[in-house]
Amino acid sequence: MLKKIATFFLQISVLIALIITLFITAVNYEVFGRIYTSDELQEFSNETASIVLSDNGTVIGKYFNENRTNVTYNQLPKHLINALIATEDSRYFEHSGVDARSMFRVLFKTILLNNKRSGGGSTITQQLAKNMYGRANYGPLTMVVNKTKEAIQAYRIEKTFTKEEILTLYLNTVSFGENIYGIETAALRYFNKETAKLTINEAAVLIGILKANTYYNPRLHPKNALNRRNTVLAQMLKHNYIKQQTFDSLKRKPLNLNYTNLVTTNKSGYFLTIVKRKATAIIDSLNNANNSNWNIEKDGLQIHTTLDITLQNYGLNAFKKHLSNMQQQFRKHYALPHKKRSLHEFVNNKLKKLNRYENKLERRQQLIFNWEENYSDSISIVDSLSLEVTLLHAGMLAINPNNGAIKSWIGGINYNTHPYDQILAQRQLASTFKPLLYTAALENGRKPCEYLNNEELIISDYNNWSPKNANKSIGGKYSMAGALMNSMNIPSVNLFLETGYTPIDTLWKKMQFSSPLENIPSLALGTVNASIYEVARAYTAYANSGEFSQLKCINKITTAEGKVLYKQDVNISEKILSDRSTQLINTILQKAINNGTGTSLRNTYKVSIPLAGKTGTSQNYADAWFVAYNPNLVMVSRVGAASPKIHFSNANGAGSKLALPLVALSLKEIENNKLMQQKYAADFPEIPNYLLNELDCEDYKEKTGLDNFFDLFKKKETNFKKAQKKTKHKQEKESFFKKLFKPKKKSSE
Repeated sequence: MLKKIATFFLQISVLIALIITLFITAVNYEVFGRIYTSDELQEFSNETASIVLSDNGTVIGKYFNENRTNVTYNQLPKHLINALIATEDSRYFEHSGVDARSMFRVLFKTILLNNKRSGGGSTITQQLAKNMYGRANYGPLTMVVNKTKEAIQAYRIEKTFTKEEILTLYLNTVSFGENIYGIETAALRYFNKETAKLTINEAAVLIGILKANTYYNPRLHPKNALNRRNTVLAQMLKHNYIKQQTFDSLKRKPLNLNYTNLVTTNKSGYFLTIVKRKATAIIDSLNNANNSNWNIEKDGLQIHTTLDITLQNYGLNAFKKHLSNMQQQFRKHYALPHKKRSLHEFVNNKLKKLNRYENKLERRQQLIFNWEENYSDSISIVDSLSLEVTLLHAGMLAINPNNGAIKSWIGGINYNTHPYDQILAQRQLASTFKPLLYTAALENGRKPCEYLNNEELIISDYNNWSPKNANKSIGGKYSMAGALMNSMNIPSVNLFLETGYTPIDTLWKKMQFSSPLENIPSLALGTVNASIYEVARAYTAYANSGEFSQLKCINKITTAEGKVLYKQDVNISEKILSDRSTQLINTILQKAINNGTGTSLRNTYKVSIPLAGKTGTSQNYADAWFVAYNPNLVMVSRVGAASPKIHFSNANGAGSKLALPLVALSLKEIENNKLMQQKYAADFPEIPNYLLNELDCEDYKEKTGLDNFFDLFKKKETNFKKAQKKTKHKQEKESFFKKLFKPKKKSSE
């Protein structure tokens, strides 16, 4: 009887052994899918995030499908390796890919006891095999098939790579939660440092995450992470990687996270969006030309940008300091009874359009922006919308006019809550348009000391429209230079009538603005729309001696090894303004900063570096603009609510009060930093004496008694269309005589 039982069990054992052998053979011969050869393993590479660098090499962002940055073995500190081996695979240096003792335990638990949670049998090499190629679903046999495939693949990995290479591959491949892969990315995310600089405690925290990357996430579950870290330290003590005294000291320490998530807290988010769009276009072009297949999200490229991270931070600080204060004043402004009523009406109309009027008091948990933090609160829809529409939005762009390099790009108040880029938004230009009008006049032969009438003006064929000066003044005459310096409206409209539409439209097109101009008298006051980007690009022509520069955000793109795939060294520019016009406008706009509408830059903010500039305030204070520039820097800012119907109704909404401080605070920081001052505080070229003579006149003069006498017989009303025809006829006549009496060129003989 006993012999029969023994024979039966022997037969069963042989049968099981045969089944296992046949099963392993079937897996090995790829009945259940691919197992990669040594040659294929050699070709394996992780998807790696491309990094974006500022002009001094600072990492400012990443583009990725899987957020991963690879490291070499030499960058892995010894205590990190020890923590990994002690916790995940204590016999790592003794086996050849599979730990037989652990493997048999797991196989029999899985097969005989059907315990899918048995775990604990995979070596580091087997885990690497799983991470490299993933797992497929085979129904009831899924766990067994995958474990067997990984064991065979692990054996091949061990034959292909050294133990050190395997550890490096593993730590570059494994997930640490939050869609981040690899130890370098994890070190930067949780401790804001490179892997090589991790302490024993920090290494233990990161290795602890591997067991369950959500449950042991130190940001989400710090208590769990702390307990798991101490478990890892205990394993290191058990396997003699640390001493008892070290363990006792380390286990009492807190986590000390320095959590940094460039994806959600990036200070250059708007810029990174622009760079990605440009870099993708460059890479696509290279791929098409060279039949290559570079991928910006997978191939670990390095994108070297033009951004000056120091100047970017100056701008961000200016945003927080100035806009947080103005936001409080804006909300107080809309707490006034008449403004509160207009806001209530605006919000109700908005809700009607959204078909949410009936539920306007419904409360929801919503993310609300403020300058201290972004927080969630239970708030009614109507209150939420009221807060949203009274937010002040802003954009600021800084350019090196010599080569068009973008040095700072702040597209809004917060990229995560308000990703719409204000730098690209089309808004009414206001008086920042006036230099173009005056430039067109100068290019057309006008002189800066020609006087423009400041008397009341009524345009009869445009509903008797009558322009008003911002300071409400009327009477007398302004020189062209004085009118621009003080941003006078009535003289500017008169200049437009005398200059005509065509020269202005020609210059507008040369400066590559996208909105078409409309030939109407209010154009002189900047009623056309344009973006901050377009304005900054246009003003490069003034800062760079008449050379209009195309803007760029990328200097070069390289592989991770440093091979250059793309490089832009050449400045793409075109001479569009004469030296005379450029120097005259620059001199006038320097006076605008020193004595005109931009004086608070000097008087209030004490900025002393050489600058020319122009303020702008659109109709009803809907948008505030400011431009400042010198030969090494152009800065443009604009501030306003999302809707032009929501705005200040007083001088707080003027360009000098709302937009200028953003530039001024940034410039003051430049001035306080010697290196930055050397880069950006450039003097304007000295203006020749003959041009200084052209500017030698009073900005304003009263009319004489004789002038006033003749004014009695003049009509205040002007017909715009007739004035345009008269100007056109005059210009055609002047052009005819210029051609008629133009001196003949001397013969080359």
